Amino acid sequence: MNVLSNVFISSGFNKLQLVDVYFTDVIVKIEPYTEAVVDWADIDNKEKLNTFVNSIEKKKYSDNIIIHDGDYKVLIPGSIDSHVHFNTPGFEERDDFIHASKAAMFGGVTSVFDMPCTSLPPVVSKNNFEFKREAVKNKSYIDYFFWGGIRREDFIDKEIVKKQIRELVECGVVGFKAYVISGMDTFSDLSYTQLKYTAECVKENNSILAVHAEDKELITKGRSLAISQNKNDWQAYCDARDDNAEAKAINNLIIIAKETGCRIHIVHLSSQKGLELIGKARKEGLNITTETCPHYLYFTQKDFEDKSIRNYLKTAPPVKLENDRDALWEGLKDGSISFITTDHAGCNPEKEKISDNFWEVYGGIPGVQHRVQFLFSEGFLKGKIDLESTVRLLSRGVSDVFHLKKIGRLETGYDADFTLLNLYNPYKVKASEMHSKGKYTPFEGIIFDSVIDKVFLRGEMLLDRENLVNSKVQGKLQTII
Repeated sequence: MNVLSNVFISSGFNKLQLVDVYFTDVIVKIEPYTEAVVDWADIDNKEKLNTFVNSIEKKKYSDNIIIHDGDYKVLIPGSIDSHVHFNTPGFEERDDFIHASKAAMFGGVTSVFDMPCTSLPPVVSKNNFEFKREAVKNKSYIDYFFWGGIRREDFIDKEIVKKQIRELVECGVVGFKAYVISGMDTFSDLSYTQLKYTAECVKENNSILAVHAEDKELITKGRSLAISQNKNDWQAYCDARDDNAEAKAINNLIIIAKETGCRIHIVHLSSQKGLELIGKARKEGLNITTETCPHYLYFTQKDFEDKSIRNYLKTAPPVKLENDRDALWEGLKDGSISFITTDHAGCNPEKEKISDNFWEVYGGIPGVQHRVQFLFSEGFLKGKIDLESTVRLLSRGVSDVFHLKKIGRLETGYDADFTLLNLYNPYKVKASEMHSKGKYTPFEGIIFDSVIDKVFLRGEMLLDRENLVNSKVQGKLQTII
C-alpha cells in the first residue's frame, strides 16, 4: 500500500481539505487529515501555509506503508487532454509519441486522446486502427486513447461509412472526428449532408461526433478574394477565418444535432458568437458540448503584431478579439465549455514557421506541456474561475463527456492517476525546456504561477520534479469498451 500524504484536494468552490490518499494502482481510500476545510485565501502564500501546517498535529503511519510526501501541495486527478496530434505514425518529422507524451508528462497530463487525421494511414477503419496501435505500442510515457475519423473519401459508399463506424466503435475509439473544412490531402472535409449521415451512424452506435467547425464556403471565398488582391499577411488570414465562419458551421451542426439526436462536440471553440449559439442549443436540451484552448484564452489578434510570436501563434481557427477571449472565460466559469484541450500540433519551426506568406505558415502549437500550469495560473490564481472549476476543466469534464469510468476523478476505485502542483513557485515558459520535437511557443517568456511537482500513472510515479526522476515508457492504449 502507498499513501500520498499531506495533500490538499478541492472541496468545492475555492475550498480545500487536507487528506492522505491511499492507493495501489487504484485509489483505495481518501482519508481526511483533519476535519477542517480551509479556504484558499487562508493558505494562498507560503507564510499562511506555514501557519496552517504548524497548527496541525503530525500523523504517524504503519511500517508497511510506502509514504510519498505531498508536502502540502494541491492534488488533482491526472489531467486529460482529449485533443492532441502526436503524429505517430506518418508525420513524425513534426512530432511523435515519444517526444509529445514526455512533454505531456512534464505538463501533468496522464492521458491523451490522439486525433485520427495526423496519422498515416488515418484512423478511419479497423485495419488502420490496428496499424496505429502497433506503431504507438511502447512509445508513450502516458496512457492514450484513439479517435476514429470520417473523411469525404470514405463516402464512395455509404455502407462503407456505416461499417467503418461500427467496427471502430468495437475497437474502442472515444468518438469520431470530422472537418467542415480541412487542409489535409489525406483527411478531407465533409459536406453538411455527409455530416448529417455521419451523425446518424454515430448516433446508432451511441458514440460522439467531434467537428472542426469553420464554414468552408465562407473561408474559401475570403481566401480567394485576399489572394487575388495580393494579401498574404496575418490579417487576411484572420479575416477569411472570422467568427462568422465559425458561427455558420456551428449553426449547421446544431441543426444536424436536432435532426439526428447525435451527441456533437465542437472542438477548439474560438469565438463569442459560436459560444452563444452553443449555449442556446444546450438550453434547448441538445446534447452539444465544446472545448477551448489556452491560446484562445490568452492571445488576441493584436498579438499578431508581435513579429517574434506571429507565426508561432497561427492556428485554425485563429485567435479572435478581446470580447471573444472574455466570453470564453465566462464560458469556462458558467460550465457551458466542458473542458480545456490544447489541439497540440507541433512542427519543425525552422522549416514550417518561417514564411513571410502567412497562408503558407504551418498552423499549430505544441501546447500539451503548458496547459495545466496555464489554467491554474491564468484562471484560478487570478480569480477568473474557482478551484473546483479548474479541476473539472482539466480532468473530470472530459471524463463526464466521454463516460470514462476509470479516470478523471479522485474517488475510490478510480485509477491512481495524480498530478501534484506547487502553487507557490513561478514558472517561466522557455521553448528550450519543452520536450516535444517542435521547441516553440507563443507563450515564450510568460510566467505561470504554478509548477508541476509530481505525476503518478496507475500508482507509479512518472515524475518527481525536485529529484528529477521520470519513468520509463509505460503508457498503454485505453479504449471506450
